[in-house]
Amino acid sequence: MTMHPTQGLTNAEAEKLRAKFGPNTISERKKSAWRRLIKKVVSPMSMMFVAAGVLSAIAGEGADAAVIAALFITNISVSVWHESKADNAIELLKKNLTVIVKTMRDGAWVKLPSIDLVPDDIVELTVGDLVPADIECLECKNVSVNEAAVTGESMPKEKNFGDKGYSGSFVVTGLIRARVTATGGKTYFGTAVSLVEGDRRASSLEKDVLSVSKFLSVISIFLVGVLTIALLAAHQPILKIATLDVSMLIAGIPVALPTVMTLVISVGVVKLARRAIIVRRLSSLEDLANVNLLLSDKTGTLTENRITVDKMVPLCPDFSDRQIWSLAIAASPDPEKNPLAVAILNKGGELRFSACPIVDFVPGDSERKRATIFFDDGGNRKAASLGAPQVIMGLSDADVERREAFVKIVETAAKDGFRVLALAVSNTDKEEAMKLAAVFYLADEIRKDARQTISFLNDYGIAVKMVTGDGYDVAVHVAHDLGIEGKIVRKSDVENAPDNIKNEFAQTAGFAEVLPKDKYDIVTLARSANAGDSSKPYVVAVTGDGVNDVPPVKTADVGIAVANAVDALKGAADIVLTSAGIAVIRDAIIEARKIFVRLYNYSVYRISESFRLIITIAVIGVIFGTYPLTPVQIILIALLDDVPIISLAYDRVVVSRAPAAINARKRFTMSTLYGLTGVANSMFLLWISYSFLHLPWAVIQTMFFLKLTVSGHMLIYVAHTDQPWYKFLPSKQVIWATSVTQIIATILSVAGIFVSAIPLSYALLVWVWAFGWMQAGELVKRMFAKHG
Repeated sequence: MTMHPTQGLTNAEAEKLRAKFGPNTISERKKSAWRRLIKKVVSPMSMMFVAAGVLSAIAGEGADAAVIAALFITNISVSVWHESKADNAIELLKKNLTVIVKTMRDGAWVKLPSIDLVPDDIVELTVGDLVPADIECLECKNVSVNEAAVTGESMPKEKNFGDKGYSGSFVVTGLIRARVTATGGKTYFGTAVSLVEGDRRASSLEKDVLSVSKFLSVISIFLVGVLTIALLAAHQPILKIATLDVSMLIAGIPVALPTVMTLVISVGVVKLARRAIIVRRLSSLEDLANVNLLLSDKTGTLTENRITVDKMVPLCPDFSDRQIWSLAIAASPDPEKNPLAVAILNKGGELRFSACPIVDFVPGDSERKRATIFFDDGGNRKAASLGAPQVIMGLSDADVERREAFVKIVETAAKDGFRVLALAVSNTDKEEAMKLAAVFYLADEIRKDARQTISFLNDYGIAVKMVTGDGYDVAVHVAHDLGIEGKIVRKSDVENAPDNIKNEFAQTAGFAEVLPKDKYDIVTLARSANAGDSSKPYVVAVTGDGVNDVPPVKTADVGIAVANAVDALKGAADIVLTSAGIAVIRDAIIEARKIFVRLYNYSVYRISESFRLIITIAVIGVIFGTYPLTPVQIILIALLDDVPIISLAYDRVVVSRAPAAINARKRFTMSTLYGLTGVANSMFLLWISYSFLHLPWAVIQTMFFLKLTVSGHMLIYVAHTDQPWYKFLPSKQVIWATSVTQIIATILSVAGIFVSAIPLSYALLVWVWAFGWMQAGELVKRMFAKHG
């Protein structure tokens, strides 16, 4: 196939190549639906269901065996359904993190998803762009590429005409036009760049919840052993004992734990995605819930990032306003990724000025801090540079007097809250002995919600420190307007006295004159400093947008790529924002804390429920030497419990005003108290129904089945909040789930389905009894809050 170096491929040619080579991605080796289903069927918990059913059948309880089989199928179906919801959440993240590449098609530059690239496509890449496929350089201007992900080399590598580039690397400086040589699985790296990691490192919260599972498993096994000995001593049939034991293990071991944990996180991730917040590393949600320090960029996060030129001040009579503007516009060719260029172009357009013809162009980056154009002036090739005033002044031929005047202009602008760009022009094609031509005053309005959001974050235990490349006076002005209290630290102070900065970090409002490499040092200092008067260290979140923000973003506890961040930084960050502003970060932190609270509430409820169920069964079994519940009833209780437990992923919770932390002692104490209250509830009901009402054992079993379901679900109302339960009800989803399962249990009990039928009056008695003991649980909670 013919390739057109200047026109690229036609769409028709690209389609043929796509049909031949496939999409520019690596097909994930996903397990088929059948394999995943088989894995669930042969899991240890599923084998317990099978064992219970088989033992019931061998014992001649065919009806019980059929019921257990039906419950087994229901359990598998619910698990598969929720797993699919979690998978859908991850797929949503992948779609939101698509890499867009500037590509030549049909002789015009268009923006395409990287997945649509094919060999022989012509692409253009600039600072911060990920290299989306293997390429061969056709044009290079001041280009260096970081290939650490591919070759392991930490230093950027210079690229020239004919050099190769590899998928997975990213552009550090300059501009590349290149031909795609390989895509997808044919690339050198063997994989296309993916912005969603398969990082499933277990966080400390996940480990904690899993430790709960292990703890409950040990307790369940121990009590099953005790009950087995008691029932054997009472000469109960071995098969029935074995069936009961397996059923108790199903009820006692938190089978829904992995599902609940995954679902709670997935629901939170989807909510965040709808709020323009993409979570790349799921375990980072715990770190986000614990964040107590936010190092925020000024531009775009605290300000509107709609930079405008307030005015232009000419500095040299040799250049007219038209010449100055035409040179500045020519040095601002890439408005897509440079808000400063947008400001120059917009103002120049208002004044009806246009760019002068140029011969060559060197783009600006964080190291050069300037863009340079080369133009022809009457047959002489000259250079003009537009950039940071201190850099431009260093290239100028200005004498002491002119330098002092220049510095005074810049300082005055900074005190008034303006950033400054400077323009200098050379009589040669060298960036030396240049004449200072003009300065441009740039304004960026503070976001209307920034001050209020910072105050909100402070109230919730999160200190906000501003990080900016602007000068000291600009930083002081902006910090004051934002209400950030403390002193502004210059980058020189960070370099010369890091220990002092570390010790006074809590009293710092922000950092000025910061280069990207300085930001890494600030993050490192923050992570080693103590949070205010506390002995606790900072848990640091940091924002970034440029390629040189990759080291600090990866070093922080939570790295956040803001809305206009380059692709390389999005690939390194834990959280990617698709909407600008600090309010989005606030939403992310608050939602993360909600996820934390939901998982914590789940663990409290699950521990107390397991205690209540298995201890009650074991105690009654030991005392009476018989079965307080049938195996079917026990399994049915476990299944009915799973429905409201899973609904806790959508529960309404109160967000803590302090960073989240696992209070293992409080959780264990509260769970134990709730559990013992439940045991007392059960034993009193048994005493009344057996000793006073003299009810048949089958009726008592049904009342117990109903009581354990109704009372257990009422506990959710008490346990999910520190307030009185009636003042802070659960979410609609939880209320519906608990109500439906309680009604189902009542219908089964009255109709005699799977249980011996009881009169409606007995069912109502159980409801009243459960509601009364719900108040006992509320009293226990309040007493612990007062004295615990």
